[in-house]
Order: sequence, then structure tokens, then C-alpha cells
Amino acid sequence: MKPGTLSKALKSGAIWGFIVLELIFFSIAGEFLSLSDKAFMDWENMLLLLKQSAPIGIIAIGMTIVMVNGNIDLSVGATYAIAAIVLLDSMTWPIFAGLGDWVIPVSWLLALAVGTVLGAINGLIVWKTGVDAFIVTLGAMLGYRGIVFMFNGEQPTSHLNWTLVDFAEAEFLGLATASWFLLVVTVAIWFLMTKTVHGRNAYAIGDNREAAVNAGIRVGPHIMINFAIIGFLAALSAVVFYSESGSVNPNDGQLYELWVITAVVLGGTKITGGAGSVIGTFGGVIAIQLLRKGLGHIGADTSTVNLVIGLILIVVLILDRQLNVKGKEELKV
Repeated sequence: MKPGTLSKALKSGAIWGFIVLELIFFSIAGEFLSLSDKAFMDWENMLLLLKQSAPIGIIAIGMTIVMVNGNIDLSVGATYAIAAIVLLDSMTWPIFAGLGDWVIPVSWLLALAVGTVLGAINGLIVWKTGVDAFIVTLGAMLGYRGIVFMFNGEQPTSHLNWTLVDFAEAEFLGLATASWFLLVVTVAIWFLMTKTVHGRNAYAIGDNREAAVNAGIRVGPHIMINFAIIGFLAALSAVVFYSESGSVNPNDGQLYELWVITAVVLGGTKITGGAGSVIGTFGGVIAIQLLRKGLGHIGADTSTVNLVIGLILIVVLILDRQLNVKGKEELKV
């Protein structure tokens, strides 16, 4: 079997095999340690896990497009916080005072528009300057976070609209609103990446940018669109989460970029671009949330959770490099 074929075969099923191992391990460990009377694998627990996966998951699905392109976006956490502030604060603006509950869709649209614009600005800078996306979005992360603190200092921004809370807490067919948003986003971006020219171009650009240019693909605008998409999805994640919570702290969203990137890489997307899948990323998100929940189930603290996930990311990156070494007939694992 060729290295490339083996790489794809391993990646396509590895994340789901890892999830099964997690379920088995934490179920047995929880019973053995007797730290919880509640079964780890019960249906209610799994539905809650899916809902809790939504904030990171929605952003991670967008990050997949950007990383398949060969880029990265470190500003998603700060974009998430800005969109949340716009959502909650705009509901109190005097100009919207007479709208009643119609202020909800207006505030949603404003938050989503802000996220999209911030993402597009990142993409435009990457396109027009040629500066690596890591550097551009690192600067954007610091700048956008500065805007968050400039808005309200270290004080939280709060506004609770009970109509919005009822919507956010509603369930349909047993799934919470946040879970439905995650599933719809996953299907929509999967369709974009597998069934459209834009998706095919994303893989082509990530695999060989020079060849993509020679093939007539408009690389710059394509990259800008993908950054706008992830900005939109970061804002959508904020809208979904803060519709229910009603309060955002200026530090909210910090380290989200690292959790998101970990989920995408764990799901099989090459960090150098050109390969990856939305379904794999969805699996990566579930695996990370399951790991966090499982370690908590057996009594591990937050620092232990971070250590374990960090080690797993390092192992995955090492395996990714080995599985994608070109010109090798066998793996050096």
C-alpha cells in the first residue's frame, strides 16, 4: 500500500476509533473508581456532550476550511468575544428601543456581520500583503482582544432577553438548539468542501498554491472568502452560546483558537494544508469534549486535562508528519 493511501485510510477511521476507546475507558474507569453514581455513557450525558461541543465545534468547522487552504486563524477567540458583546449590547441601544423582541434578529445580524467583517479583514491583509496568516492573525488576536477590553474595561457585558433564552434552551427531536446549529453548520460546510468548486479549489490551493495560480484559480479572493467564513462562524458560535447565558466577560474566548486547532488536527487535517475533512473535524471536536468530560468524570482537574490533550496533540502531529512523508515506501513510526 502506498504511503498516501495508507495515510488516508488511517486518518478516515482513526478519530472514530479513538472516540470508541475513550467511551470504553472512561466507562470502565468511572465504575472502577466509583467516583460517580451516574453512568458515563448514558443517553442524557451524550446529548449534553453534543450541546457542550457546539461553541468550539462551530468554529472548528470553519477552521477546517482555512487550514485546508494552508492558512490558520488565531483571532477566532477574540472575534467570538467581540461578536458576543455586539449581540448583547446592541439589544440595549436606544435606536432599537421600539422594536420589542424584533431586536433579537437585528442584534443577531449585527453580531454576525461584525464577525464576518473581522474575518474578511484578516483575509484581505493576508491576500494583499503576502504576510503569513499566522503573523497576521496573531496581530489581529491581540488587536481584537484590545477592542474587547476598550469597550467595557474588565467588566462583563450583560443583557438577558427571556425570549432569546427560551429559544436557546429549546429542544427539537431531543436535541438542544446549540446542537442543531452545530449539526447544520457541519452539513453545510461539508457540502461546500465536497460538492462545490470552492471546496475543490480550497484543497488545490492548500496542496500547491503555485499550481493553483497557474490553473487560473483566484487564490487571493478565495482566501479572503474563507477567512470571512470563519469570522462568520466564530460570531455564530458566540450568538448561539450567549443567547442563553446573557453575559460575556472580556476574557471569554481566550485559548479557543488552541482548542479549535487541536480539534481540527486531531480530526486529520494537515497543518500544512491540502488535506482534511469536515467530518474528521467533527470527530475531533467530539473526541476533545469527551476527553474533557471523561477526565472530569474520573476526578482529574483542569491542569491534568490540558496536559493530556497537549500530549495527544503532539503525538498526532508526529504521526501526521510520518504519514505524509513524501517519497517514502514505509512509515518510520
